[in-house]
Amino acid sequence: MTREAVLDTGLAVNADSLEEVSDIELVRSCQSGSREAFSELVRRHQHLVYNVAYRYMRDTSSAEDMAQEAFIKAYRLLKGFRGDCSFATWMYRVTSTTCLTEINKKKKRNEIALEARDSDLIADKAPLPEETDMRERIRKCVTRLPNHYATAITLYYLKGVSYDEIAQALEIPLGTLKTWMFRARRQLRKIVEKELRSYE
Repeated sequence: MTREAVLDTGLAVNADSLEEVSDIELVRSCQSGSREAFSELVRRHQHLVYNVAYRYMRDTSSAEDMAQEAFIKAYRLLKGFRGDCSFATWMYRVTSTTCLTEINKKKKRNEIALEARDSDLIADKAPLPEETDMRERIRKCVTRLPNHYATAITLYYLKGVSYDEIAQALEIPLGTLKTWMFRARRQLRKIVEKELRSYE
């Protein structure tokens, strides 16, 4: 069976044939109803998706759940994929969004605690009430930033995601992200200083 035949049908195809097909062509085949093509996309990108999910969830079981959920969501959204970016980049963004949505749900149910990169904010033992209060105040300070700044700050400082990965997930140039981070830190510093004065 030729590569064109693989793409034009939703019938079962030989795995070796699929390996010769590009991601974009597989997506087009998926959009025509080929489940085999989607299975090949999952096979190619499952490690990437899991690694991205793990960076957010910091837990093997949760990362596996989010990776599965991300692929389910991707399958539903594939008809809207226009090919403006690579499938890997698109899948990265779908996974990031899936994880962030889950994290936000957990935050609303008070099931997760704020993580901080700054060692001064991390206690070796159970935090004192005033420490917990301070963490909450800092978290609220971040939420006062514009949404795109708050997202970048949260991903970098609280989730440990690199600049390159954040830029890829948000689909912005690295230089733009660096500008966002500079401005976000400057704004956050002013907000925190004001908050600390009221705290005293």
